[in-house]
Amino acid sequence: MKHPRALLVLALSAALCATAQAAEAIKIGVAGPMTGANAAHGERMWRGASLAVEHLNAAGGINGRKIELVKGDDACEPKQAVAVANRLVDKEQVNAVVGHFCSSSTLPASDIYAEGDVVMVTVSSAPQITERGLPIVIRIGGRDDQQGDIAADFIIDRLKAGKVAVIHDKDTYGQGVAD
Repeated sequence: MKHPRALLVLALSAALCATAQAAEAIKIGVAGPMTGANAAHGERMWRGASLAVEHLNAAGGINGRKIELVKGDDACEPKQAVAVANRLVDKEQVNAVVGHFCSSSTLPASDIYAEGDVVMVTVSSAPQITERGLPIVIRIGGRDDQQGDIAADFIIDRLKAGKVAVIHDKDTYGQGVAD
């Protein structure tokens, strides 16, 4: 996980908001592409979250409560993300979610988390994710439109490039940054 401190913040928030007894674990979903073309990102998310939880639990957890991770594979597919979000909220009853990775999955899943009042920490970069004003969404990465501007400023101001070609792979992220 790129920002392991985000998991700690999320765990602390979940501990303060949870109404369960002190002995119950704090359940945190880790949702992302565990399979498919972006599985490497999902694997990094899971390994980073697992390592952070291992350290937190070894230190006694949060207020004596252990943290339990629940994996959700959305394969960066919106329909699968909806199914994952519903399972995490309804069946697993997670206190919070780290994920989703792809904006196309984050957008529909965040509606389900908002309905279930489940906090979500995401690296997804589509501007609409936070523009919608859902109070449960915490973004820890830059927006597509900001990343493109920052890259352009760097190329012009620091590299002093006279000509620039914009190339992308036509996926949602690439299109957003290129635009």
